[in-house]
Amino acid sequence: MSADSAGSAGSADLAPPLAVRAVTKSFGAVAAVREVSFALLPGEVHALVGENGAGKSTIVKMLAGVYRPDSGTIEIDGIPRELDSPAAALAAGIAVIYQEPTLFPDLTVAENVVMGRQPRRSFGRVDRAAMNALAAGFFARLGVAIDPERPARGLSIADQQIVEIAKALSLDARVIVMDEPTAALSPVEVERLFAVARALRADGAALLFISHRFEEITALCQRVTVLRDGALVSTDALDELTVDEIVRRMVGRPLATLFPKQDVPIGDVVLSVDGLRRSGVFRDVSFEVRAGEIVALAGLVGAGRSEVVRAVFGVDPRDGGRVRVNGRELRAADPRAAMSAGVALVPEDRRQQGLVLEASVQRNATATRWRRLARFGLLFGGAERRAAAEWTAKLRTKYASLDDPVALLSGGNQQKVVLAKWLSTQPSVLIVDEPTRGIDVATKAEVHRLMSELAADGVAVLMVSSELPEVLGMADRVLVMREGVLVAEIPRERADEETVMRAATGQEVAA
Repeated sequence: MSADSAGSAGSADLAPPLAVRAVTKSFGAVAAVREVSFALLPGEVHALVGENGAGKSTIVKMLAGVYRPDSGTIEIDGIPRELDSPAAALAAGIAVIYQEPTLFPDLTVAENVVMGRQPRRSFGRVDRAAMNALAAGFFARLGVAIDPERPARGLSIADQQIVEIAKALSLDARVIVMDEPTAALSPVEVERLFAVARALRADGAALLFISHRFEEITALCQRVTVLRDGALVSTDALDELTVDEIVRRMVGRPLATLFPKQDVPIGDVVLSVDGLRRSGVFRDVSFEVRAGEIVALAGLVGAGRSEVVRAVFGVDPRDGGRVRVNGRELRAADPRAAMSAGVALVPEDRRQQGLVLEASVQRNATATRWRRLARFGLLFGGAERRAAAEWTAKLRTKYASLDDPVALLSGGNQQKVVLAKWLSTQPSVLIVDEPTRGIDVATKAEVHRLMSELAADGVAVLMVSSELPEVLGMADRVLVMREGVLVAEIPRERADEETVMRAATGQEVAA
């Protein structure tokens, strides 16, 4: 289906709630979006997909009033609108729900929902009873139970997103943009969010859903628009497409297997964890990872997986237990000792924990090697540049210049810079926490290929992942955690979604 036919789909007499018409946006010499057109219909969830750098975030920011298009128009109910500020976007009926909401933590839930529009009593006093009743009505409409009088501080990410959606309803928003809303949610929270999205759709709202998870897109959406390199590829009904076809359109070529797991000989134990514990977080965690082996640490959000690997590396303290690398015991809470022993940790939150966003690609890619690259205590730019160029090239990282701030890179390329930083140390143990969260399918395949090649070279790989297809596709063994306890060890030949989820939810505990 062409963009024009997509834009005119539905009733011939009813303009779509939102239509993007030939919008273009450039930053300097780089065209982020080029002549993109698509439309949202009333009562549909419309997926917007593409690789990192395809233009999705730029489209979202134009709809949110953060960026203005260089050319083209954005129409609301068939009328071109100037979305020159976030306030203008809200006034036009567009609300954006981000992955990480921005509520006022010291205000109540109800105050956040009706911010700036509180019902008043005599003498201008806020009518708190009416305000709480309004918020409760929006939550009832969404089918969720959140106390309007509780402070926003301490709400889960999932509840914060629901509050943002209730706020959108209070503003009479008819177009709701969900930008990677499920990245930090548990499966139960994802399903609740989907129930809310279906309720909004049933009320006639138009939703734009952005996600890298195809199982979510196929479960929720009716149509899909594909972007590649800033340009529109297609808009089609989802039931007319296969996932393979969507992927081919995203990357412009048939994609090699997403999980290129090699069968390699498993060697000696490299990483040994014995009786690791931290009060109130995890207890009695013991496992081994051998050379050439990929071991996945699975479980629901909050099971303690990230906390365990951070304690193994020494970022977080531990109350007891031992960690050995090639037989050498590591001191607790000492990341430098772990690095010296050949351990590398690619953290879950690359932006907050893995990168200095204001620093250059070059400086980030060599951050773990400054001492080795320095001569007489001085770090020379030439050596640093050569090292950065070597490893970013090996990982096929896309950037305009090594001197650019790493913040300018797409999420997938930022992840490659983090990997370059650690792989340049030539580790014997690689710990990767959510290695493909928030990156596109082509970059996922590259990260998986890299992990498989490292295992083939004898590196012991410990992977934390919330994506079951990734766990099942890449792991030689699956270790399942629940409530801070290691409850199951499942070999590759017995690992399937049902077995892992039964262990993660406490329905089955395997030795």
